[in-house]
Amino acid sequence: MEGTQARHEALGLDEGDLLRMYRLMLLARRVDERSWILNRQGKAAFVISCQGQEAAQVGAAMHLRPGYDYVYPYYRDHGIVLTLGMTARDELLALLAREEDPNSGGRQMPGHFSSRELNIVTASAPIAVQFPQAVGSALAFKMRGEDGVVLACGGEASTSEGDWHEAMNFAGVHGLPVVFLIQNNHYAISVPEPLQVAGSIARRAEGYGFPGVEVDGNDVLAVYEAAGEAFARARKGEGPTLIEAKTYRLTAHSSDDDDRRYREREEVEQWRLKDPIPRFERYLMENGVLDEAARDRIDAEVREEVREASEYAENAPVADPDSVLEGVYAEGV
Repeated sequence: MEGTQARHEALGLDEGDLLRMYRLMLLARRVDERSWILNRQGKAAFVISCQGQEAAQVGAAMHLRPGYDYVYPYYRDHGIVLTLGMTARDELLALLAREEDPNSGGRQMPGHFSSRELNIVTASAPIAVQFPQAVGSALAFKMRGEDGVVLACGGEASTSEGDWHEAMNFAGVHGLPVVFLIQNNHYAISVPEPLQVAGSIARRAEGYGFPGVEVDGNDVLAVYEAAGEAFARARKGEGPTLIEAKTYRLTAHSSDDDDRRYREREEVEQWRLKDPIPRFERYLMENGVLDEAARDRIDAEVREEVREASEYAENAPVADPDSVLEGVYAEGV
């Protein structure tokens, strides 16, 4: 509004930044939607969704420097890896376990992201095991005197694991440059938050000697602001930060889950009213960054990008069975 500084201006974001964030959130959503179609067609064995959590992911990942900072994602972090530079084609090659899958050559489950060039470290299937590894990378940055930051991600269920607490304690003791991003989507598979988490996740950081903040995870600008402060602290040598992004997954836990057995449809529909993509879209329109024509053009471009990526991945060759042990056992020993 005239005479009032817009939120994005106060955060140092210009229209190009906003449109990039919007496009990345939309791309993550459209890739996810296409993944479910491929699953229902019997072409993809397993899908684990990011729908509803795109704002938390893109808002935080905008502060990463690809190929310099490190990220330890969890299995829903499609928005983070796309922000870093992975493509819709990369995502769908992995989903369909094709030979060209950049994560693992078709050897990993979907959602196990990996890129040596982008410093995306692959995850193991058990939850929370990435956190001790992440603080190890943060310790390396500190020992080298570099200003790199590690982003370590998980859901609220991961905070019940010993690995997370050990990593939090180690990061606090050594004042490490790591940002813990917990995307609290209110369900640990079928277990609702009140039966999974006692008290506030954000306030747990106090016990480890560093700040914890709770933020609206469906507001991409709020996440961007909180993550910006956390990354700045880390780069200045002021230690870790815990961010609890309160959000919601709009789909079932995975393609093998029936969420109708443990949550009411009315609850899901109420959260759909807070969907981060239409919410950000309204903000962009209210501030003159986006109009209906531009919205439709961007959506058409993203849909075509995903269609082309899907066609390519579906027609890409599967890995040679003789290569199954490559990278598993040392050769020539």
